[in-house]
Parts: sequence; C-alpha cells; structure tokens
Amino acid sequence: MTLIGETGGAPTGDVNKAEIIKDGTDASFMADVVEASKTTPVIVDFWATWCGPCRQLGPALEKAVTAAKGAVKLVKVDIDRNPAFAGQLRVQSIPAVFAFVDGRPVDGFMGALPESQVKQFVDRLAKQGGGDPIEQMLEMARESLELGDMGGAAQAYAQILQADPQNVKALGGLARLYQQSGDLERAREVLEMAPEGAKDPDLDAVRAALALAEEAPSETAEFEQRLAADPDDHEARFEFAKALAGSGRMMEAVDELIEIVRRDRAWNDEAARKQLLTIFEAAGPTSEVAKQGRRKLSSLLFS
Repeated sequence: MTLIGETGGAPTGDVNKAEIIKDGTDASFMADVVEASKTTPVIVDFWATWCGPCRQLGPALEKAVTAAKGAVKLVKVDIDRNPAFAGQLRVQSIPAVFAFVDGRPVDGFMGALPESQVKQFVDRLAKQGGGDPIEQMLEMARESLELGDMGGAAQAYAQILQADPQNVKALGGLARLYQQSGDLERAREVLEMAPEGAKDPDLDAVRAALALAEEAPSETAEFEQRLAADPDDHEARFEFAKALAGSGRMMEAVDELIEIVRRDRAWNDEAARKQLLTIFEAAGPTSEVAKQGRRKLSSLLFS
C-alpha cells in the first residue's frame, strides 16, 4: 500500500541504532558531540575496558537511549585510547557521564546508577532537546489536519510509520485521514496494519465509520416515500438514517434517529439509541456531531 504523500516505499523499521549510539574518539569528539548536540542532545559515556561499573552502566544507557527513539544520542569514549577530552572535562573517576545540549555540557553524573535513574536522566535530557521527535511529528500531523492540509498530515504520519511501523496513534490518524477523504479501502488497509488488540480513539472511530458504510443502503428514495406516507414508519426512518450516516451526513442521521427515540424510544430493542452511539463513535467523541447529538439525546431522555 502506498501512503498519501509518501516519498518512499513501505515503513523500514525502528530508528537505526548506529545513528544514535556510536563509539567516539578524541578526533571525532567535536563533530559527534559538540556539533551534534546543537540539533539533538548528546550523552557522552567515558568508560574503560577494565572498569566493572562501566560494564553495568553501559547497557542501561544504551537501552534508555534506544527507547528515546532518536530524541537523544549516545557517544561512548574509551578514556584509555582517547584521554584528551576526558582530561579537559576533569574526569577523575569512571564511569563518568556528561549531557551536551547546544554544544556545551548541561548535566551529568559519575558512577553506575540504577536503571530507573538512568532512564529518568535520559528522559529529562530528551525534554531539553524538544521531546520525542515522534510526538512532535504526531502534533504536526494533527495541526495539518486542523488546517485541512490532508497531504501534509499524511506525509507526517508516513514518516512516523517509517520509524515505528506499529505506532498506534499514527496508524489511527492515517486511517482517520483516509476515511474522512472517502478512501475507505485504504482506511481498511491501515486498520489491518494495527497491532492486534490495539486501542486508540481514531482506530475505534474508523472501525465504526466503516461499519456504518457497510450497513448503509445505497438508495434513500424508497424510505423517503414511506416516511412521507407514514411518519411513524420507524423501520423506514432507521434505514434512511443508516443511509445518511454511511454517506457521511452524520448530523442528519442523528436527527432522524433522535426522532425515532422521541416517537418510540423502546422501538426494536432501542435500536435507534444504539445506532446513535455508533455514530458518535464514528464521528469522534469530541466532534460537534457527538457533542450536539448527546445533548439532544440527553434532553429527550431526561425531559
């Protein structure tokens, strides 16, 4: 499946570990640490092969940095082979860890810390650098959608999925985008990419919208004629509402279902009320359709 606005092929996998964790030298220190930290926070781990605590700390640092998915980088410097910058930073014992932001050290610690504290250190540094880049891309996609820029939103979602193919928020947002643009086939394909049991409001909304579309009658003339002849023909009104919802005319569908509830709220085991809930889910819990529909339904039920 090709994504709207996608520049490459299918998602390629997680962030390349070699891009965020590397062995540093005195010769590469300026480029790998000082210059690199002007765009992404960099952690420097000064260590040596003979240092027991270093062997304990190293894996915890790598794990936390990898989990940050590119928000922080790690450069490991063996001080026996590369003593210059360790001397400039006055490293007196190892392991010694320094955090660089904008070309200068801003934080650090010495000795091996518990894994939980290492993670807190990395997470804190990630926030100084602007936070998780994937979260930033998700926010960019949401802003594009609000501005009606479907192509820009699709491009942002595609970039996220190239880095994290099973990112539930990106899959939900992309499926929602396709559904809103009328491409139900691609929306369904994106849903199938989601991890089994994944929960997300957008995924749930698209599933509900697709169900409405699949159940919707293709023609409305018959039901409109039946309603003109008998306004109490609840089955005709219910089918008419399904057709409206399936074609995206959600608020009109809500009004027809509300009318059924007003005339006979218990009709067909409260089918109209249950269908309203499906429409609210398909439209999104914060949508105007859901907000207005719930107000109308509550006013009717509790009047």
